Amino acid sequence: MYERLQGMVGDRAVRSGGFTLIEVVIVVMIVGLLAAISYPSYQDQMRKARRSDAKNALMDAVNRQEQFILDRSTYTTDMRDLGYAADPAVSDDGYYTVDAAVGACGSIVRCYTLTATPIGTKQQVSDTKCTGFSVTSNGARTATGTLGNECW
Repeated sequence: MYERLQGMVGDRAVRSGGFTLIEVVIVVMIVGLLAAISYPSYQDQMRKARRSDAKNALMDAVNRQEQFILDRSTYTTDMRDLGYAADPAVSDDGYYTVDAAVGACGSIVRCYTLTATPIGTKQQVSDTKCTGFSVTSNGARTATGTLGNECW
């Protein structure tokens, strides 16, 4: 008889201290809505932050090209000549490849163009605002994508 009275006070049932199913569903819906709103913004911020990987890699390659011309009186299109492990070189964080080409002057002895391109298997390839970065031996910086040169 004690078991029957345990959950009763007078003629009323005592409510335990848990949540109802409706309360849990409402909380899950609110959390889902907040996640759906904030996740795309988070992804966009991550893409912006990763763009610095390309810029840093390009500036490092520019410095190496300038040292290379001081030592050998020519630029190079082979990134291994600049001390990188591969041609094209992979950026420090691994989101971009950096490659060198003959510049607009038509001779590697006098000019070069360095280009950073997102690696196809990484998340940065989905960045349509800034799809690639370039810098030339005369310091001109360009970018491709919907933002264009604003990426720099």
